[in-house]
Amino acid sequence: MMNWTKRAFAGAALAAMTAFPVAATETISAVVIDGYPDRALWVKEFTNFFIPEVDRRLAETGNYKMGWQENYGGSIVKPKGVLEGVQLGLGDIGIVTTIFHSSKLPSQGLSAVTPFVSSDARAVAKAIDEIAREFPAMQNEFAAQNQVYLATGVVLNSYQMFSTKEVSSIADLEGFKIAGAGLNLRYLEGIKDSAGVRGGLTDFYNMLQTGLVDAGMLWPEAAATFKISEVAPYMLRADLGAVNSKTITVNKDYWDGLPDEVKEVLQLVAVDYRDHLAGIAMDRAAAAEKAYTDAGGTIIDVSAEDRAAWANAMPNIALEWAGTLNDKGEPGSDMLAAYLGKLDAGGFVGVRDWSKP
Repeated sequence: MMNWTKRAFAGAALAAMTAFPVAATETISAVVIDGYPDRALWVKEFTNFFIPEVDRRLAETGNYKMGWQENYGGSIVKPKGVLEGVQLGLGDIGIVTTIFHSSKLPSQGLSAVTPFVSSDARAVAKAIDEIAREFPAMQNEFAAQNQVYLATGVVLNSYQMFSTKEVSSIADLEGFKIAGAGLNLRYLEGIKDSAGVRGGLTDFYNMLQTGLVDAGMLWPEAAATFKISEVAPYMLRADLGAVNSKTITVNKDYWDGLPDEVKEVLQLVAVDYRDHLAGIAMDRAAAAEKAYTDAGGTIIDVSAEDRAAWANAMPNIALEWAGTLNDKGEPGSDMLAAYLGKLDAGGFVGVRDWSKP
C-alpha cells in the first residue's frame, strides 16, 4: 500500500507541474562600453557594484537575468567615443564622460562652471542628479543623442594642480602649459599667461613626461592610479571642487525593448551606484594623497587668499553657461540658482557667488 501511495503522490505532483508550468527566467543581453580601462575607479565599480546589484535585485523575482558583456579600454570605443557609441548602438549601456561633450551636453557642465564651492563628491553628485530630475534640459540632451539618462557620477573629491616643476603658490603657475579635460580649462583664465592643453586622463602621464605640458588638473585618486607622481611630483592643493563627469546612459532603442521590471531595477541601481561611487571617491582621497607623497610627491597647500584671488580673477563662467542655456529657451539661470541653493543648504558656500556678476 505504501508504494501505491507514493506513486499516487508522485503522479499528483507531476500532474500539477504539467498543469502549472514554471516560467523560465528570460536572459537579456547587455553590452556595456567605456573607453577607459577597467582599473579606472568608475569602471571597476561598475563591474564590482552595479552589475552584481542589478543581478541580485532581478534574482528576487527570478523573471529576468542579464547577460552582461563588458567592453572597456578601447575595445569598442575610445574614452571620447562612448556618447556616439551608445547613440549608434555599439553599446547598450555606457559610462559617458560628459566633460568631452560640452556642446552636445551643455547642462552637464553645471558643477564644472561653479568651482571653489564644494569638494564633497557626495553632495555634488546628489545635487546634480536632483537637478537632472527637476529640470528636463539634462535628460533632453541625452534624448537628442538617442539615449536615456540613468544617473550622474562624481568620481573625484576635487581637482588639484599637479606640476612637473616646483611650485609654492598660484603665482608660480603663471606662464605654464596646463593639461585639462574640458570646462576646467576655463579656470586657467584666472592665471596670468597660462595656456590650457586639452587631453584625456589616460594621456596626462605622457603629456607631463614629454614636456608637452608643465602641469595637469586631476584628482588625487587618479594621480595615484595613473602614477602621476613619477612625472609630476608637486601637487598644489587648491581644492577647485568636485565635478560630475560620468553619466550612465542607455541606448533608447534598447531601452524601449526592456521589460518594465528591468528598467526599474536599472534606474534604482544607477542612483545607488551614484552614491556608492561618490562615497568611494571621498574615502580614497586622503589615502590617495598619502600614496602620492609616499611615492615621492610633495603637497603644497594654497592659501585661502590665493584661492579667492584665483576665483575672482576668472570670468564668471557660470553666468555665461546659464546665459547660453537661457538663449536656447532652457532655464539656465534657474538651474544655476537651484544647484547653488542645494549646496548652500548642505553647508557648502563658495569663495565666490557665481550667480552674481
